[in-house]
Amino acid sequence: MPSHGVAITVPEPHGSVLQDARERFGDPLARFIPPHVTLLPPTEIGDGTLEAFEDHLGDVAATHAPFRMTLSGTGTFRPLSPVVFVQVSLGISQCELLERDVRSGPVERHLEFNYHPHVTVAHHLSEADLDTAFDELVGFRCSFEVGSIELFHQTDDGVWRPRSTFALKG
Repeated sequence: MPSHGVAITVPEPHGSVLQDARERFGDPLARFIPPHVTLLPPTEIGDGTLEAFEDHLGDVAATHAPFRMTLSGTGTFRPLSPVVFVQVSLGISQCELLERDVRSGPVERHLEFNYHPHVTVAHHLSEADLDTAFDELVGFRCSFEVGSIELFHQTDDGVWRPRSTFALKG
């Protein structure tokens, strides 16, 4: 069954900066996963449910207004999970509301951890490489308008690509 996810994509030029950094840190998934803030983690969605889920995402997007997001500094989920991320410092509550509404529809997904909006920049690397990622991006900061959410699907080559975009209109 195909794997899908819902996310806010980090726009250019910021997306390339973060993707290049992730690759520089040695993360093998750097070119497979575009920089994003997850709203629904990878989830298997059958063809019979996909159309209803896309309709649901359209409804969700129609009830949420565009908003400003700022990414600033780094954080980590260590020791629970070997992840270093860039923090969402503005737009947290909008992400939390979107995430809740995305997961309230025809696709159910149990979360392993409480939802925490962020942009992963290093995952499953050595402690030294995770430290490097944390230190190198501690001064990173960018702001942008979030005007849409995207449904991604993982293609046969393992790359996560956008399938549908839903404009925020509320």
